[in-house]
Amino acid sequence: MESNKESNFISAVLYVHDNANQVSEFLPPLYRILNDNFKKFEIICVNDCSKDDSVKVIRDFADTAENAMISIVNMSLYQGIELSMNAGGDLSIGDFVYEFDSLCMDYDENAIMKVYFHSLKGFDIVSAAPKKIRNMTSKLFYQLYNRHSNSSYKLRSEAFRILSRRAINRVHSISKTIPYRKALYANCGLKMDTLLYQAKSLSSRTYSKSVSEKRRSVAGDSLILFTDVAYKISIILSVLLLAFTLASGIYTCVIFFGRQQPVAGWTTTMLLLSGGFSGVFLMQAIVIKYLSVLVDLVFKRQKYLIESINKISK
Repeated sequence: MESNKESNFISAVLYVHDNANQVSEFLPPLYRILNDNFKKFEIICVNDCSKDDSVKVIRDFADTAENAMISIVNMSLYQGIELSMNAGGDLSIGDFVYEFDSLCMDYDENAIMKVYFHSLKGFDIVSAAPKKIRNMTSKLFYQLYNRHSNSSYKLRSEAFRILSRRAINRVHSISKTIPYRKALYANCGLKMDTLLYQAKSLSSRTYSKSVSEKRRSVAGDSLILFTDVAYKISIILSVLLLAFTLASGIYTCVIFFGRQQPVAGWTTTMLLLSGGFSGVFLMQAIVIKYLSVLVDLVFKRQKYLIESINKISK
């Protein structure tokens, strides 16, 4: 009955890129779940320059779905998951917004409602994630990220998530230029939680070549922006090169004051080179630190973060 349905307006943002088969399998159960549980909802399909029949599949389904608000956002050119999902999120008007980066439904359909009801318990961002990460590359990335980031929330491979309107507004107020949404969500200061499920399929999610390349690029950018991995590596290399240069200077002094007679001018040249490169590597370490501070100021700027406010009145 209509009276038993949830009154919150729901937006579902789907990423579409050359995956017509997944679209045709994903849309019917998603529509059924939203239609059975919510009075008002919309489905936003972000078409990231698909070259297959993905758009046709969406249009054909929209013609058969009753009382459905289905929109297709066509990106001007291929821009990857992050920017495409940002575009869909900007156009969404729901009180809560589902983000489906992948249309591989390896979870029970009831998980879609479970994350919604869990969000009503005070969580602004709730994700559904498989208990076991099968992709070794993803597993390595998340281990590296979680070890070197300062976030209190640990990231992991996720199937989908739901965000409150407050979470979306908070993220937009912090920055719209961050290339990795999950990292920004983890650093936005709002309450998050993850519901784990047993994946139906034993195989890991597959992506097209272009999507995989874009994901690797985003992973590299995220490690630079949200962790100190690049900074530590740069400092270690600078220190090692500085130590090698100083060792060369010491060796030059040993040769000069030892019994061996070096070629005329060799000692002076080596000392100048050692001293010069020592200064260069020392300056490089300072510049690296300076750049890391700029990254913090430009990409991680935020005034203050509040998780919740409890008003107590008598």
